[in-house]
Amino acid sequence: MGYRVILGGRRRHLVQLLLPLLLLLFLVAAVLAEGRDYYDLLGVSREATTREIRQAFKKLALTMHPDKNPGDPSAHEKFLQVNRAYEVLKDEDLRKKYDKYGEKGLDEQQGGRYESWNFYRYDFGIYDDDLEIITLDSGDFAAVNSGEIWFVNFYFPRCSHCHELAPTWREFAKEMDGVIRIGAVNCGDNNHLCRRKGINSYPSLFIYRAGQRPEKFNGERTKDNLVRFSMQFITTTITQLWQGNVFNEIEQAFSSGLGWLITFCSNTGDCLEPRTRQKLAGMLDGLVKVGWMDCITEEKLCESFQVTGGATALFPPGSALDKDGSVLWLNTLDSKEIYNQAMNHLPGLELLTSDSFQRKLAHHRWLVSFTFGDRSSNAASNEYKKLQAFLRDDHIQVGRVDCISDAELCQSLYIHKPCVAVFKGLGIHDFEIHHGKDVLYNIVGFARDSVRAHVTTLRPDNFPSDRKEPWLVDFFAPWCPPCRALLPELRKASIQLAGRMKFGTLDCTIHHNLCSTYNIQAYPTTVIFNGSSVHEYEGQHSADGILEFIQDLVSPSVVVLDPSSFAERVKGRAEGQIWAVDFYAPWCGPCQALMPEWRRMARLLSGQILVGSVDCQRFQSFCQSQSVRAYPEIRLYPGNARQPDRFMSYNGWHRDSHSLRAWALSYLPRASVDLTPETFRSLVLSGRDHWVLDFYAPWCGPCQHFAPEFEVLARILKGEVWAGKVDCQAHYQTCQSAGITAYPSVRFYPYLGTRRFEHSGEHINSRDANVIADTVRQRLQQLLPRLQNKPKDEL
Repeated sequence: MGYRVILGGRRRHLVQLLLPLLLLLFLVAAVLAEGRDYYDLLGVSREATTREIRQAFKKLALTMHPDKNPGDPSAHEKFLQVNRAYEVLKDEDLRKKYDKYGEKGLDEQQGGRYESWNFYRYDFGIYDDDLEIITLDSGDFAAVNSGEIWFVNFYFPRCSHCHELAPTWREFAKEMDGVIRIGAVNCGDNNHLCRRKGINSYPSLFIYRAGQRPEKFNGERTKDNLVRFSMQFITTTITQLWQGNVFNEIEQAFSSGLGWLITFCSNTGDCLEPRTRQKLAGMLDGLVKVGWMDCITEEKLCESFQVTGGATALFPPGSALDKDGSVLWLNTLDSKEIYNQAMNHLPGLELLTSDSFQRKLAHHRWLVSFTFGDRSSNAASNEYKKLQAFLRDDHIQVGRVDCISDAELCQSLYIHKPCVAVFKGLGIHDFEIHHGKDVLYNIVGFARDSVRAHVTTLRPDNFPSDRKEPWLVDFFAPWCPPCRALLPELRKASIQLAGRMKFGTLDCTIHHNLCSTYNIQAYPTTVIFNGSSVHEYEGQHSADGILEFIQDLVSPSVVVLDPSSFAERVKGRAEGQIWAVDFYAPWCGPCQALMPEWRRMARLLSGQILVGSVDCQRFQSFCQSQSVRAYPEIRLYPGNARQPDRFMSYNGWHRDSHSLRAWALSYLPRASVDLTPETFRSLVLSGRDHWVLDFYAPWCGPCQHFAPEFEVLARILKGEVWAGKVDCQAHYQTCQSAGITAYPSVRFYPYLGTRRFEHSGEHINSRDANVIADTVRQRLQQLLPRLQNKPKDEL
């Protein structure tokens, strides 16, 4: 017994010795867990595209999934970490927050569930490994308006018909590669995009052409049917050449800078079949015209081209038709091979040198490709030859600069690697560099947007350090996907604010010192310089979000509170004054997501409820004294000034502006009145006042959402029109006699100077308080002459 006691003592002593060590190991493990890097977890670089992130996650899912590791008790937790990393990095907004603040900037619930192993094996990213099929996400979808023809497959991962179509869609994509663009949209990952496009069944196949309505394919889903359907949208003319038109047609094309691809057809030799001609006409559209010649009926004409049998030849612009020095004779019938040989043979982009660069770019819009000798691929330079054809109607000229030959010119523009830039016709210093995908459709879209927008690539010599005018400066890194996603939105915003604010972008990978001067620690960081004021933009990466933020700087809707102003304005509020206050921390992801919604809500509540915010990182002790334990903490301080410390916390699931507004308005005193069948008859139908009524049912969701809006309406019209509510569940007969068939229904009952027997009133088809108020006031204006001329009611 004594031995056991001694042993127990030794154990306790051992535990006491080991406890600090165990605690240290626990803390190290916690630090390591906290410090784990999402990019490392997926095995991708910080520059990885969404497609690369998806591919990396799929590989990990197939090996790390708990279904494949039944004997590993930690498999679930390990896979949760990988899944969370994927969920964050595939989302542009979440990825930006993670890059800037790490895990503490994210919602803790993100990535809390995952699919079965079979889902990742068979259903996940069906077309991610197919080079001929372009997987389009929400941010990429604008590419379908680039001017090329796109055939897009909208699919859902668990749709059996989508999987049945997949092999056929791959074969079709290989067949049409280079002729049109073949795309795929995963509606599981891009639910909002698919809803916006009206997709309600899977798979849905649509042809997209710039400026045209999309056309749906409804036929049997075979490769031949898909090819036939898509070929009808290649409308480029194939010209039959003969003695009467041949020289006129060729000269007209040459004078326009176009070449000719002519296939000579006879009983001997090879002649391109009609479908191949049509494909090539689409592939070479804007560069080369495609024609054919019947050498049986036009034997002499074919001989003048030194053709005695079937053959195909490319005549570049300005080539001599009777000499083969510049003419390319083709020994293949394959459309892709002909296309590649033709593109190699066509002249390249106009070469701009130091001597001609400034003169040519001074008054014309140019898209310029900066190359470094042979470092640009032949395929890319061939694709660039098509740019002039796509941009001709936009009056954008296309050229190139060799930075090996003109190193000083490129260095003066801080161009150190191959890129494409748009010069906007205002001199060589007003340009914007393209940072998107190096593919034709992306460059074309960039060029068209950039010449309309007012975004400038900044450098030390043009950075707005004096800030005489308001500037929005986007500090970014080209490798950062959220940065690239933000750039098109900046262009949209710059168009909206033309003349009021200037927009610029600064590449922090080149201008490190300038970015360090402004303490830039994460990308993108968007800053608004307005004289001596500097404001960092925190909000959605959208043009609307930026515009709202700028509007809010000019006329703030949210009062920035500190401990002193909080005590004075919130705690010391007047009787009947209501405050809504957001306690937040800048590093908190949900707080950032709330900010634009909070500002939007404040504008919606203007004149009714005061809205403020408190930065709890800056005023940490103050927030602790107010018992703020988590962020964001949303509170409403009601209008009872005798209880200054009383507040209600928002615990709703949704933090959008409309949900928050409805919650805040629910604490305002009622401005409408409840009507019974008796008061409906006596006050509305037989009274001498104008009424606007809300017919509703307590169980009706839209009615509950409309209720605070109706209270806003009642306050807007107070003194002009009475506002009443009728509960159609309690007073069914009254609503039936008024012709109510749906809830909520808004009806206007104007007093016309006589007793009224109209039970149904005038229907108003809106649930917006301001719209309804405007409609009612316009109707009263129309009725005014009638009311003025009416004899007084004897009753």
